[in-house]
Amino acid sequence: MPKSVYLMALGIFAMVTSEFLVGGLMPQISDDLNVSIPQVGYLITAFAVAMAVGGPFAAVAVLKLRPKRALLVLFVVFLAGNVLAGISTTYWLMAVARVITGTASSAFFGVSLSVVAQITKPEIRGRAIGLAMQGLMVGTLLGLPISTLVGEQWGWRAGFVAVGVITVLAAVATMIVLPPLEHSADSGDFREEVQVFRAPKLWLVLCTSTLIIGATFAAFSYFTPIFTEVTGFSRGIVPLLLLAYGAATVIGNGVVARLADAHTIRVLVTGLTLNTLFLVAFATLAEIKIPAVLAMLGIGFVGVTMNPAMISRVQRIANARPLVNTIHSSFITLGVVIGSWIGGIGINHYGLTAPLWLGAILAVLALVALIPDLGQLRRAGKPTETALPTPEHQMESA
Repeated sequence: MPKSVYLMALGIFAMVTSEFLVGGLMPQISDDLNVSIPQVGYLITAFAVAMAVGGPFAAVAVLKLRPKRALLVLFVVFLAGNVLAGISTTYWLMAVARVITGTASSAFFGVSLSVVAQITKPEIRGRAIGLAMQGLMVGTLLGLPISTLVGEQWGWRAGFVAVGVITVLAAVATMIVLPPLEHSADSGDFREEVQVFRAPKLWLVLCTSTLIIGATFAAFSYFTPIFTEVTGFSRGIVPLLLLAYGAATVIGNGVVARLADAHTIRVLVTGLTLNTLFLVAFATLAEIKIPAVLAMLGIGFVGVTMNPAMISRVQRIANARPLVNTIHSSFITLGVVIGSWIGGIGINHYGLTAPLWLGAILAVLALVALIPDLGQLRRAGKPTETALPTPEHQMESA
């Protein structure tokens, strides 16, 4: 496995940690900027919306740069936004900083995954993507508790300093270790880049990723109130439960990464089926502690951990270029927004277990979207589960 893949994971870890940073620093930011807790929560939404909407524009902006230079430019932009957040004295300045960091983060995902595809052999590409995405999983696992700890000890601005230090280390290491890379063989100008989006199949695949992530986040967004008000855990126990959930995502991501190349569609179908069962079990048994915790761990194991398989699927349908990866990241982020939004609506009308049922419905819809692939798989062996002979692969073979 090339060392540069680990660097991509470190960069992703820094950016995901920044995304979750505000969640652990809400009380301190609220007091210091003299705004309400819900207003601080909107800063998380601003980051997500910037990822979904601004990321593709940032990817287009660095389209003609060589991959290494594009990564360094995005590191600098992200660091600038992070510094701006750390020195913000007004709410609106903080909001601008979150938009900058969210935009750079999304484009970084796209470029880094393209770099991973370019520097690894086809037979280990799914595993390499999974390794890079461990930055996302570990950031999810540690981002919130670390930010909470740092905020309590040294103040909320110290959290942004810590992320800035990680970002600088990742950028310097990338500059030193990542070899100079040319544009991949299927690169082109903007018009050529967008041609791939004319295929209806690609849009179906992108929407399926939205449903897969939305199914998990409809539930995950409301784990805390469900555990405290329905299951009956104390608030002090919930952070430990969330750490266990994060650990399950790290393990699950590693398993999926091993299988993503050879069994892409089977992994997605199996993961969605299990996630549906776990969500239904959680909703049904939410008042009983042990089954509720086991169901929650199951959701962690087969929920967002589908990322390596989803990414492999998109790259085979389209290509592994930064624009495709970034727009896929936007659809994944859209799943986070939609899942948390409909979960909140469900709570308002049907109570705290409604997000779990709604998550199960989204998972079933994602399974329905996979039916054409399953049919093709049965008719023709494994056409959807073997890597396509892209120009990148042909170059590597040569």
